[in-house]
Amino acid sequence: MRLPVRSPFRLDFTVDALRRLAANAVDVVASDGTFCRAVRDERSAELLAVRAADAGCIEFRATGADAERWLLTVSRMLGTNVDLRSWYARSAKVLWLRALARRLRGLKPPRYPTLWEACAHAIVFQQISIHAGAAIMQRIVGLLAEEVAADDIRARIFPEPARWLDASDPTLRGAGLSRNKLAHIRAVAAAFADGTLNEERLEALPTPEAAVVLTAVRGIGPWSASVALLRGLGRLDAFPLRDSGVARSVERVAGGVIDLEEALQTLGPMRGMLYFHLLLSRLHAPAAQPAVRARRSKGA
Repeated sequence: MRLPVRSPFRLDFTVDALRRLAANAVDVVASDGTFCRAVRDERSAELLAVRAADAGCIEFRATGADAERWLLTVSRMLGTNVDLRSWYARSAKVLWLRALARRLRGLKPPRYPTLWEACAHAIVFQQISIHAGAAIMQRIVGLLAEEVAADDIRARIFPEPARWLDASDPTLRGAGLSRNKLAHIRAVAAAFADGTLNEERLEALPTPEAAVVLTAVRGIGPWSASVALLRGLGRLDAFPLRDSGVARSVERVAGGVIDLEEALQTLGPMRGMLYFHLLLSRLHAPAAQPAVRARRSKGA
């Protein structure tokens, strides 16, 4: 099937922002650049494959019948309908961000298929490096997740809350979860399982109110809520403050310590796009951008 995409769009940039690292058994990229994701609904487990077609659309396949039922999932994951004209206009006003925004033009804001997956990632990645978090998640997925294969591609379906709740403490601790994170992930999984956290209900709430609901659950603080809202519900007005990785990335891109709060005010409701740009600046281009006159921010 063909799925229209609002231009500009770069599948490679968007998928990299979704999967973070190549060591990812859930979001898989084949040798020809095709993006593959294993999914399950009430009918079956299937493998989805997406590749760039032309400037205005992508091609997508599913291993089972009735591929149309996955259109919304693919569109949400890859942000195909997101209008980023405001982002390009606003980012052009931030001196140290201009070059990065131009270089990554076509990056769309990716979303996990479910808010649960976004929350689970936020908790696992709390206060550790991307590489450490990815290694822990990779081990957990290997232990808990169902695998789907087609041709020479193998991908795992991200484990549902029940699988995390059914897993033993030694299993999850052995994968690298600390005692605190184990308690937190179980609390959040239970909240989704019993309906305390309901994605449809949260989807209907404004971002500040949705954050209040999330932070009422043990294990989800303001940082985790922002990441979950951004990566799980596509809330571009959410931005994870007090993130050491973000702070380092801003310094590297800007060539010094800058007033991040001022930049966020300029970016306004599109500030979440900065998170994805900073992530790819770390993954793709560790070299600093030309320096600007720096001034220390109170929140840096």
